[in-house]
This record gives sequence, C-alpha cells and structure tokens, in this order.
Amino acid sequence: MPQNLPLVAVLSGAGFSTDSGIPDYRGPNGLWRRDPGAERLVTIGPYLDDPEVRRRAWRMRLETGVLDARPNDAHRALALLERAGVPLRVLTQNVDGLHQLGGVSARKVLELHGTARLTQCVGCKVRGDMAEALDRVRAGEADPVCRACGGILKPATVMFGENLDPVVLDQARGIAVACSLLVAVGTSLRVHPAAGLVDLALAGGAEVVIVNAEPTPYDDSATEVVREPIGTAVLALVRRIAEEHGLRIE
Repeated sequence: MPQNLPLVAVLSGAGFSTDSGIPDYRGPNGLWRRDPGAERLVTIGPYLDDPEVRRRAWRMRLETGVLDARPNDAHRALALLERAGVPLRVLTQNVDGLHQLGGVSARKVLELHGTARLTQCVGCKVRGDMAEALDRVRAGEADPVCRACGGILKPATVMFGENLDPVVLDQARGIAVACSLLVAVGTSLRVHPAAGLVDLALAGGAEVVIVNAEPTPYDDSATEVVREPIGTAVLALVRRIAEEHGLRIE
C-alpha cells in the first residue's frame, strides 16, 4: 500500500442522506419550503420558551423516523474508501449517524451539528438514548423531561440559535487546512461556520469538488462541480480517488 497518502476530507450536508429517506431543508423539496413553520421546532429560543413547540417537535421526531433510516450507497462508498487505505475524515452537518452506520470509523467522523441519536438535558447536561425518549412519547409523554433533574430534554444537536461546539469546530478547521482534497456533498454551502471550511481548504491549496444538485456560492472556486445523483457520483469519485493512489475498491 502506498505510504504518505494525502488526506481526503468530505463535508457532507443534508443531501447526503436524502436517499435514506431523510428530507433536506433548503432544497427544491426541502422541509423548510414545504413547511416554513417547522423551523421553529428546531430553533432553541421557541423550543425552550413554548411547551407546544416542544410537543410538536417530539411528534415530528416520531413522524420523520430518523432513527429508522439506513445508510445509502453514498455512505457505503465512503466506507469503501477508508477500507482501501485512503486517509479520510468526514465533517458532517448531518445529525443522523449514518456515516458511522455505513461503515466509516466513528473516530474519523466529526459531527459538526451533534447527533439526533442522543438526548441532552438543557439543565444538567446529562445525555441519554433518543430511542428511549421516543418510547416515552409513544407511551403518552408529550414532552418528556430529564429523568435526572426534571429539566427540558432536547436532541444532542446544535439547534438553530446555538453555537457549534468550539472543540469540534477547531478540529474540523484543522482538517480543512490539512487536507489535499475536500469533497462537499449534498450541502448548500450557505450555512456558516461549516461553509467556511471550504475557504480554509482553498486557502491551504486543496482541490475542492462539489457534488450538489443546486448551485452553491463556491461553484466558481471549485476544481470540479458534479450535478449527478449523489449515490452514483460519490461512488464514482471514490473509485477515481482510489485509482489515482494505486488502491483497489472492494
């Protein structure tokens, strides 16, 4: 196996998981376009202030079935790239945990916006299993509270109006600076600070490939822009990257 291979970073957004049945937010059929009011359900101010918003948010979590989603071809393709021996880091804006379920090592995935697979108490910060909280909702608790202190429960995600974890963000910025190739997949690249990772990669001399159905603000700066369906596009890129380094995808 070749030594000292360059680092490949993948910045993934909501479009990465649409083939797994999880709707994106800002695309042509995105959740915000279909139901603009849904944004309040994941905005920290209304969530903390209004019990009805929390009740609606818990119902939404049941209905969207994020815990039932399964990895798609794009998730599995990245796992193939890692197994082939390419140094890989995934910087994801998604909270669904599907990169890890798809086979990418958990230590190589940075979840910029946290994870919807866990809950976190706003008060005591204790984390718990989202599946257990959803079972409580099914059993009749419209707005389940923290079992440890009685505080408000939220997903262990960065909701609108909250700041990203500075430690996670610093790690992501370091990866963006160090990588030789950044592939941005299924992201509008309009939400900062995550979109700013592309600026750091470009400033560090990395090539940037954008895979997205809609135009992004960084298309003109990219080495390549791909409009093909994400599942097939990511697999094709993975094969090409492996071949360029004399590696085999199996």
